Amino acid sequence: MQLTIRPIVVAAMLGLALTATAQAQSARQAKREQAQAAGAAPLAGQTVKIAWIDPLSGLMAPVGSNQVKSFQFFAEKFSGPNKHNPAGVKWEVVPFDNKLSPAESLTALQSAIDQGIRYITQGNGSSVAGALIEAVARHNARNPGKEVVVLNHSAVDPDFTNSKCNYWHFRFDADTSMKMEALTTFIKDEADVKKVYLLNQNYSHGHQVAKYAKELLARKRPDIQIVGEDLHPLAQVRDFAPYIAKIKASGADAVITGNWGSDLALLVKAAVEGGYNGKFYTYYAGVTGTPTALGQSAAGKVYQISYNHYHMGGEYSQWQDEFKKRFNADFYTGSVIHIYRALSEAMARAKSTDPVKVAKELEGLKFTSFNGEVEMRKTDHQLQQPLYLSRWQKTDNKFTYNVENTGMTFALVREFPSYVSSTPTSCNMQRPN
Repeated sequence: MQLTIRPIVVAAMLGLALTATAQAQSARQAKREQAQAAGAAPLAGQTVKIAWIDPLSGLMAPVGSNQVKSFQFFAEKFSGPNKHNPAGVKWEVVPFDNKLSPAESLTALQSAIDQGIRYITQGNGSSVAGALIEAVARHNARNPGKEVVVLNHSAVDPDFTNSKCNYWHFRFDADTSMKMEALTTFIKDEADVKKVYLLNQNYSHGHQVAKYAKELLARKRPDIQIVGEDLHPLAQVRDFAPYIAKIKASGADAVITGNWGSDLALLVKAAVEGGYNGKFYTYYAGVTGTPTALGQSAAGKVYQISYNHYHMGGEYSQWQDEFKKRFNADFYTGSVIHIYRALSEAMARAKSTDPVKVAKELEGLKFTSFNGEVEMRKTDHQLQQPLYLSRWQKTDNKFTYNVENTGMTFALVREFPSYVSSTPTSCNMQRPN
């Protein structure tokens, strides 16, 4: 009896064989790459702890909760040898609730030091950041061999990289002056903006926002009138209706604010409810709670200047989607990625996790992050990076990310390269011997 095999069956069998072979080759290649990465990672197997010191209670707790999840999410994703971690270390985040208090933060710092943690990160509140930077500088001067490095993820007072610059402090966000430089570059071409109201939190960051807004608008658009200016207590105001009434009475067609967290969410809520139709130029409109407060009625009226946006594409968008699926929250503190990338690169170059050796490698470090090549400027330890202006609108075919499940998003309006947003520094860095 003669067995006949049809050509189509032969082709199918051959295809299966080739697929199996390809899969086996792919698996072997993946193992080779993994082995090469492990071999190239000089610190594989070591664990680096980062003390996270920010609010987990009080009005700003939702912001802190989102950010600690962000640090933990990327600690898990980037741990061990991989292309985002050339040092190969394992990351571990140790959270401390500072209640947005400088005093509580200093207590947390001492606790972290007592536990042998050599890297700390903080970002909510420049008043807190200032206290921590000074305390770390004193500690390092008094305790050689036990130095600590401050990784600033969001505290943007320009003084930290100017008159108060410190060798042990590195900022991964863009400072207030950089953001205002980009923001006013945009506003100068907005012919309908003629009267501006400045409303900010009454601490160093808020003061700096108002200062730079007045200085830069006077230079770029001297015809714009500042028709009002207010400072309010940080994280204490629960009803912003009186402020909105003042803004409306002033005739302002735009508000510039550096408010964040509940202080911005409640402000824009009051604006929506009070029928204010002017524009808001903000730093932090994408932060937890504010998008929900904006809703659909604020479409086209609210702008945000930042070093990232919701439609970066590539791995960033994949991580963003994964974060949302896991936590039902939006990832917005992109400096978290900067910190892990820079630390690992510096540790790989130093072949050490010792903060003294790592700090030396962080100075002037150029590395690739989600927004391209960035540089930790050696002069003042301020990260140089592009900035993006985005506007609140309904999602569409181009801008699809659904912020806080509102059906709305921040759509990219303009990108500012590093050389546009970069600002000079007066830092006279004192480096340890």
